[in-house]
Amino acid sequence: MKKAFRPAFAVTIPVLCGYLFIGFAFGVMLRDAGFAPPWAFLSSLTIYAGSGQYLLVSLLAANASLVTVAVMTLLLNCRHIFYGLSFLETFHQMGRKKWYMIFSLTDETYSLLCSLNTPEGIDPNAMRFWIALLDHSYWIFGSVIGAVIGGVLPFDSTGIDFAMTSLFTVIFVEQWMSARCHIPAFLGLGAAAISLAILGPDNFILPAMIAICIMLVALRGRLAKEVAE
Repeated sequence: MKKAFRPAFAVTIPVLCGYLFIGFAFGVMLRDAGFAPPWAFLSSLTIYAGSGQYLLVSLLAANASLVTVAVMTLLLNCRHIFYGLSFLETFHQMGRKKWYMIFSLTDETYSLLCSLNTPEGIDPNAMRFWIALLDHSYWIFGSVIGAVIGGVLPFDSTGIDFAMTSLFTVIFVEQWMSARCHIPAFLGLGAAAISLAILGPDNFILPAMIAICIMLVALRGRLAKEVAE
């Protein structure tokens, strides 16, 4: 575990930079909604869903019911179901750590685990665990700092929630540059664009994810060949 810390930290540096800012943005939004810094810590520790926590601020401010919160969170973060399917065997091999790995599988952590290149002599599972734990700690730290500073130095937070979109864009560009095969990226962009055009911004995510999974399964043979070449 100790040997795996340094390479895990190195690959999580981009997430560190992103999570500090978007976590900070969440903390500021939560403070603006009237919640003290301990709530930022507890929500990031136990919920840990960037877009879900952003949504939570709006729901709390609107005094939404628990049923509304549960349904909206499920609809927003149901894409994580698809993430977990690709790591069933991997997480099962990690013993009791699998429960934390399932909980901590955010978009950014999933991206890092998918492109993980373990150095020689390093336990891959130990490195995966450190990546998940480090990413989680970055988010907690950023959200608490945002909640604290947001209360001490109030400022206009209009547009601050765009930080999440910016991080997704950076991760996509990084994966595009490092990947040999760009077919999955084109499939994802195409499915998302068509679903967005037909269903609108509030309903396009789940159908797009289903379409992407179907296409990737149908083309898995060709994709494996492309990567091998």
